[in-house]
Amino acid sequence: MPVLRKKAEFAKDPAAFETFYRRHVDDITRFLARRVDDPHQVADLVADVFLAVLDSAHTYRAGLGSEVAWLYGVARNTLSAERRRAVQESRLTGRVGGRRQLDTDDLTRLEERIDAERPARRAFQAMTDLPEGERAVLELVVIDQLTVTEAAAALGIRSGTAMVRLHRARRRLQALPLVMEGTPG
Repeated sequence: MPVLRKKAEFAKDPAAFETFYRRHVDDITRFLARRVDDPHQVADLVADVFLAVLDSAHTYRAGLGSEVAWLYGVARNTLSAERRRAVQESRLTGRVGGRRQLDTDDLTRLEERIDAERPARRAFQAMTDLPEGERAVLELVVIDQLTVTEAAAALGIRSGTAMVRLHRARRRLQALPLVMEGTPG
């Protein structure tokens, strides 16, 4: 039985990953089925485990144990993370479930807020076809009202790059005045 020796064997090679997956999918499915009784959750967790394997392949060291032991460790960590997430979701649901019902005044205020934000929603919609970098700068400057320098810092890019992306985005969206409101000239 071939074993995992280094990350490059399967993390970068789809055929090698498929071989690795086929070799271990039944073991991981059994491992999770012993711990979870919902078949949909088991299927999701199996997928999550193999995604985590791709992300953490660099951590495998053959001298520290078998690939199955390492893989079970990844599965345990994935299952633990899912259980933590489920507990958090349960707590949040409990907190939200204990909230009072909205009265007419609350609904009116929310409707007013939603109406007030309509231009921003239209702006977001108009921006969906922009390249990611241009859209990110435009959102931060136009909708979130950051300066170009602040937007650049938030995105981890240089101010000059942000200005170029903002200019390109503005040029693409010239026909949509509501998007251009608030953009620096």
